[in-house]
Amino acid sequence: MSSVAATFCATMVDEWVRAGVTRAVAAPGSRSTPMALALAADDRLGLDVFHDERSAAFAALGHSMATGRPTVVTCTSGTAAAHFHAAVIEADLSAVPLIVVTTDRPPELWQTGAPQTIDQTGLYGQAVRQFIEPGVPTEAMADSWRSIASNAATAAMGSLGAPGPVQVNLSFRDPLVGTPGPLPPGRAGGEPWHKDLRTGDDDQLIGEAELDQLWTRIRGLSGLIVAGHGTTDPAAVLSIGRRLGWPVVADHRSGCRAEDRSVAHADALLRSERFAEVTRPDVVLRFGEPSTSKVLGQWLAGLDAEVIAAVGRGRRIDPERIADVVVTEPGLARGLANRIPADYRAGAEGDGWLRADALADKIIAEELATIGRITEPGVARSVVQGLPSGATLVVASSMPIRDVEWYAPGRQDIRVLASRGANGIDGLISTAAGVALAGAPTTLLVGDVAFLHDSPGLVALARRAIDLTIVVVDNDGGGIFSFLPQAASVAPERFEQLFGTPHGTDLIALCDAHGIAADPWTGSLGPSTGGVRVLVATTDRADNVAVHQQINRAVVNAVDDRLNSGAPS
Repeated sequence: MSSVAATFCATMVDEWVRAGVTRAVAAPGSRSTPMALALAADDRLGLDVFHDERSAAFAALGHSMATGRPTVVTCTSGTAAAHFHAAVIEADLSAVPLIVVTTDRPPELWQTGAPQTIDQTGLYGQAVRQFIEPGVPTEAMADSWRSIASNAATAAMGSLGAPGPVQVNLSFRDPLVGTPGPLPPGRAGGEPWHKDLRTGDDDQLIGEAELDQLWTRIRGLSGLIVAGHGTTDPAAVLSIGRRLGWPVVADHRSGCRAEDRSVAHADALLRSERFAEVTRPDVVLRFGEPSTSKVLGQWLAGLDAEVIAAVGRGRRIDPERIADVVVTEPGLARGLANRIPADYRAGAEGDGWLRADALADKIIAEELATIGRITEPGVARSVVQGLPSGATLVVASSMPIRDVEWYAPGRQDIRVLASRGANGIDGLISTAAGVALAGAPTTLLVGDVAFLHDSPGLVALARRAIDLTIVVVDNDGGGIFSFLPQAASVAPERFEQLFGTPHGTDLIALCDAHGIAADPWTGSLGPSTGGVRVLVATTDRADNVAVHQQINRAVVNAVDDRLNSGAPS
């Protein structure tokens, strides 16, 4: 016998598929039964079940990060929905499309003390692009079902500003099990009910007159390009750098690390006071999010230069508050590149940066070889070097992303992802699993505390048909705190209690308990097994600080020696 709830959910799922959704993630529960059954019944969708709601939400986040399409994630009522919140925040701040379906008891049970009933209305506050609560489905509202689902998808994709999460709170009455009847008719040809024609490659949000003014302001000046995650047109950014002769300081997530133009080791180079002084530009073009390097950020903040910042729609990214001009992408990079005359005489400032960067890369490799033992910068460098072409690297916030950005060579043939919206260490195993579900060989570089923080993500991970390698840097605690002032100003015992936080967990034994192959790190990734594996690199927190200082000091000495010799920087 057909039920209204089953028909409603089947209609929602059909509309989401029409909007481009290809995968859904569910956490087990009772109240979500109508939606879970509808998701499982549609063979156009891949459906993955995660035992823990937080893991489910981060897996959905990872899949959306990898594909750029909304992923549906659903759970039962009550505190289950609260466990989605951290992933929703990250999706908000990283502009990742996500359709978050929280299922609920019917309104007559609200505020009555009924079990598994909390206030789910607007549960995620301003972190969502839209909150949708259509009430208990009835046949009388069938004509609105497709519009409700389609609005959720378009809002997640950015119809109201930047892409991000949308909460759809669905109330269901018993019985929860049923079969769908005929669905309300959809648009012809499988088209979605609503389309957002503002989203597309031809969406140029900066006018021709404004582009002319910007070109007039920067032509003939010395400049620097800083590119981070969110750079919408890496090829155009690199073209500007080549044609103007400007260096491109690019992190791995920008897509702009090209050997002939980009700078990979700005953090180490700018620790040289002389280099920082002689490379001061007149103009800085900033694309996307800031680097993790405090050294670079402080240097940029201290410049007497005009800063032009290109940001995504609906998002202002200027933590140092130094931008003279803020331009909404896309359009800026391509428009400026098209305005540079073919006979324009490029400046030479980029050559000095690139020579210094090549020297820094050489010194980093030599220092790591001299040290010989396993080090955290060495692990990051080896991971990036060892990835196969076309692979995806997911990097944890805290030290791993810094070590990749500061010490790894540039690779244009890999993709690098990270949860840098809120910069948290939540749900990283699950995020990487969601990324791997998109199909590409995936590697996660993560610290031990972050690994343990998402240990529920290990549940049933070995059973998933994904190619995922997890490299865990295990220094028995919070390694990044050893770089902060607390390490010198707080008594050692108190520092260990509050910041070092040793855990004493045998990570390989933990993986064994979950049926996951785990081995010690031997210096390289080695060949992929095609399934899930974990490599544990054991390091020492105090030694790690000394290694970073040694490498940075060696780079500064080499750069200063070159400048003192009169050679071009």
